[in-house]
Amino acid sequence: MLAGPGDEIAAGSGGRGHLRASHGDREQVIGILKATFVQGMLAKDEFDLRVGQTLASQTYADLAVLTADIPARVVAVQPPRAPARATARKSVDSMVRGIAWGAGVATPLAVLLGIVAFLTGNVTLFVLSIFAGPGVAGVAYSAMVEVRMQKLRRAAATRASS
Repeated sequence: MLAGPGDEIAAGSGGRGHLRASHGDREQVIGILKATFVQGMLAKDEFDLRVGQTLASQTYADLAVLTADIPARVVAVQPPRAPARATARKSVDSMVRGIAWGAGVATPLAVLLGIVAFLTGNVTLFVLSIFAGPGVAGVAYSAMVEVRMQKLRRAAATRASS
């Protein structure tokens, strides 16, 4: 985050001015600008101009310039931003890792089952083992592809809104 309640906004870059700002950092600055506008401290034209500059900002220093003249008390008005996206992303990634791990365990077990079925002459179990390993691996692969596609869609949406 750029600044906390009571911090000077211009000092919010705290030595990180050269680092790239994230989409979330830009959203936070837009929130500060909105609060400033609602409180009558920014004219509509100035608000629009600064929001446009915020969306084009690349670094923390760029963002700090846009809020340098805003009193720190405006920051205190902003509700804390919950990292809902990060939590959802982690849970999906954990699910995919679990599926991949399960496929990694189930595939060798299916091969072992196939060997046992072949040696004992159990045709039904042998046929089941032939489809079980690739089936589990296919499900795992599909889940991983879907997560990758979601990440690509998210990145494209972020680029489009910047």
